Amino acid sequence: MLAQGFASALSPINLLFALIGCIAGTLVGVLPGLGPTAAIAMLLPLTTMLPPAPAIIMMAAIYYGAMYGGSTTAILVNIPGEASSVPTAIDGYQLNQQGRGGPTLGISAITSFVAGTIGVVGLTFFAPLLSQVALAFGPPEYFALAFLGLSLIISLSGRALVKGILAAAFGLLTAMIGLDPLTGVARLTFGQPLLMAGIEFVPIIMGLFAISEVLLNVESSVRGILSDQKIEWLPSWQDLKETWAAMLRSGFLGFFMGLIPGCSPAVTSFMAYDMEKRFSKHPEKFGKGAMDAVAAVEGANNATASGGFVPLFSFGIPSGPALAVLLGGFMMYGLQPGPRLMTEQPQLLWTIIASMYIGNVMLLILNLPLVGVWARMALIPFPILGPLIVAFTFIGAYSLRFQMLDIWIVLLFGVIGYLMRKFGFPVAPMVLAAVLAKMLETALMQSLVISQGSALIFFTRPISVVFMIVALFFIARGVWLQIRTPAANIALESDV
Repeated sequence: MLAQGFASALSPINLLFALIGCIAGTLVGVLPGLGPTAAIAMLLPLTTMLPPAPAIIMMAAIYYGAMYGGSTTAILVNIPGEASSVPTAIDGYQLNQQGRGGPTLGISAITSFVAGTIGVVGLTFFAPLLSQVALAFGPPEYFALAFLGLSLIISLSGRALVKGILAAAFGLLTAMIGLDPLTGVARLTFGQPLLMAGIEFVPIIMGLFAISEVLLNVESSVRGILSDQKIEWLPSWQDLKETWAAMLRSGFLGFFMGLIPGCSPAVTSFMAYDMEKRFSKHPEKFGKGAMDAVAAVEGANNATASGGFVPLFSFGIPSGPALAVLLGGFMMYGLQPGPRLMTEQPQLLWTIIASMYIGNVMLLILNLPLVGVWARMALIPFPILGPLIVAFTFIGAYSLRFQMLDIWIVLLFGVIGYLMRKFGFPVAPMVLAAVLAKMLETALMQSLVISQGSALIFFTRPISVVFMIVALFFIARGVWLQIRTPAANIALESDV
């Protein structure tokens, strides 16, 4: 069936729309604020004139192509194109400032290809078996998973544990603005109707990273970025030797996490970052320019994107907003993903899976030659680059909801991000907390309703109790390491 799928996917029309989707996805990832969900939604009405196979191939390629492109601006100008690229910006931008922007982009493209291929292979051979995992997840398991993700704050805070916890608490508080997910009661809106819908996450990360970086450069009177240094274009064999293990580890982690509906690439990328820091022989470099950190993050988010197709194809369960829109594309053609699709439309399904192998190769071929072009962005003098960063940030934020509120949010969090970095507060814990807040709160409320208020429900179900024990172990270990660290070092710096 896979061979027949390749025969169909290699037809000229399917190849053409796979290429269109890959190019569009890469551009969507590079442009901050747009995102694959909005791009697929905008193109959905235009695909009605196409047969099902090329239309769905193109929309799927936009989704996993955006995972490739999101790292470009994160590495070069500290603007994460996607939430999943936030950890990439932490080390990728530092490497770019050290003159290694080209090799970092190259490692990102290669890792995305390797991990994306791991995800598609898993989708091919293990979909019927592994999709059962998704059905075992209820509210208690989602809460335990989110709590496990939140426990990574200890690691992401480095030596500034108290500041990291305060930053995470501020991130949770920010995510609570809007309507209560269970009761619909307005919270922290201060009577402003615009805040009823909550605060969009993308303007927050744009402000925290892009605007704060511009403010820091203005303060230090930077006149150029690496303008007197030679820019490398491609990674060396030494870079590949140092990162191949991170590529494989993050690929497998990302695929298995992608099986869980609601576990977005943004969550998995932070998990991969923390995991690689524990495996690394030089954890002290994380946050200051570690190539294996970039490889881990990019591998995880690409493999998660591929893994998310398993519950979609097997049970019709989308693992995130972009795949939910893609599900709408299937239904628009009268197709219902799930067991019946596998038996009634196997040719279509295997054509889409085969196209994902081809799409990964296309993305590698598209991205590696462009590394030199993107790397030259680092040579643009800051008086030119700074205003461009601000302009693209505002355009990206405004394009989300076409509201001036999002522009003000960018400015506000730009100042907040600037002050956090000036006073040594790590930004990563705040971002992670904001990402996990909705899943954490919703799953907690639903679980307590099921158990009639008893918190024991998290320790009486097999999957949730494993997550809770691991999370508590990480917290205890992190606190113990902090206690053993001399107080002078704790106050010295934060790793991220």
